Amino acid sequence: MSKKGKKAKTPLSDEEQLLLFQQRLLADEEVARRKERLLSVFLKDKLAKEEHNSALNLNKINTQWRTVLREVKTKELHKDIEILSQTFERVVDCKDSVIKSLAKDLSEADEQYAHALRSHMHNIDQLLALQRCRLNLLEENYSMELETLTKEFEIERKTIIEQHEKEIRYLQDVFMAMEQNYIDSEYESKLEFQSMWDDLKNKNIEEKHFLRLQLESVVEDLWRRFQDALKNYTDATEDRKIAFETLKVKDEKSSKDIEVQMKRIQKLQDSILILKGKIMVHSRESEEQNQYIRDDKELVLVQLRKLKAQRTHVREIAQENLVKLTLESNATLKVLRAIVDKGEKILKLAEICRKFETEEEKVLPFYSSILTPEEQEEIEEIIPEELTEELAKVIADYIGMDNFWKRYNKVKLEQLSLQQRRTQLLEINGKLREMLKRYLDGISVSDEVLSQLNPLFIVNYRSNLPQALSKPTTQPDDKKSSTTYNIIEAAHVISHIL
Repeated sequence: MSKKGKKAKTPLSDEEQLLLFQQRLLADEEVARRKERLLSVFLKDKLAKEEHNSALNLNKINTQWRTVLREVKTKELHKDIEILSQTFERVVDCKDSVIKSLAKDLSEADEQYAHALRSHMHNIDQLLALQRCRLNLLEENYSMELETLTKEFEIERKTIIEQHEKEIRYLQDVFMAMEQNYIDSEYESKLEFQSMWDDLKNKNIEEKHFLRLQLESVVEDLWRRFQDALKNYTDATEDRKIAFETLKVKDEKSSKDIEVQMKRIQKLQDSILILKGKIMVHSRESEEQNQYIRDDKELVLVQLRKLKAQRTHVREIAQENLVKLTLESNATLKVLRAIVDKGEKILKLAEICRKFETEEEKVLPFYSSILTPEEQEEIEEIIPEELTEELAKVIADYIGMDNFWKRYNKVKLEQLSLQQRRTQLLEINGKLREMLKRYLDGISVSDEVLSQLNPLFIVNYRSNLPQALSKPTTQPDDKKSSTTYNIIEAAHVISHIL
């Protein structure tokens, strides 16, 4: 027992302690990994169960909510149907009243049309009678003018023919005289030409003979000089000729030596050319390979630069598009808000204006077209030819606004008519005010009134208005004599009566 205790108490070395420590760490890490795995598996199962439960609960809530919404929707639809039935009955009553009024208007229009047709036919008969009388008078005037014009034409034609014959005779005489003069002048010019030609021919023959004699003497002198010069040249060059023959022999020998040396040089040059060709071939191959490598390098660099430039360009475009998108989205939001506000304002104004509508506007809110069916067909045939695709698409988008524009145009026309009526009433009011002012000025007495012209201001049976000049009296021979009227102011008569 004592030996075993001594063995257990023996201390461990450092290496053994490190090994034990590492084993413990590995065991702890393995335990922690197992715990994490178990925890992850547990959490995944729990998450799957929660998702399944949430899906089931959501389906249950949706089914219950749909039943509630269906009940609410059915109630709303019942209410809408009741309202629509009431409005339909009201519209039917309004249309019945409209049909009755239109039938009455139609009968009245038929009577007016018949009356207008009778008056139109009577007027046409009168116009036809007047036109026939006018045509008869015009026909008589035309026949008279035609006779006078024919007589004048015949007289003028005879005078023109006589004048023409006289001018033809005169021109024939002139032509004969000119032809005779031309023949005489032609004969004289031929004689002159023949004489001049003979003179020139004789002169040319004499000059040719003289020149031939001169040239023969000059040629003989030159031949004599040439023979003398040739003799002197042969005497002077005889020694040089002998030296030339010796030099010619030496030249032949040296030329043979030169040919041998040239053959050797040619062989050496051929070998040099072959070696140079091989060197050139090798250098070309190496240069071509180097050039291919350089070209590939440049292409790769160019593609790299292009890709970098494209990347930067795409980034810039994306940035610009993002900025534009944000700006346009903000602008569209503002515009849409403004449109919504405008629509709400229009709806409020429509509700306010609906209170002031007349019965006719309530029954017939949209007036029918004033065009006839034929005119409507012509417009429908013309419009598709003139419209482009873009304009047709835009018009198709705004077809639903036709009724709105009808009501708008109707209101605009009524506004213009009311403005015109207002201007007329203002003019009438101004005229009435002016007349009232004149009347008040006439019945009142003040410095301002006395200083101006006043038809009611009479002193000693005289007014301060300027007197009109008396018209000349007509003679008793005139058929109608001008009647004169005496005018007396009512205020003057009342003042004398009272």
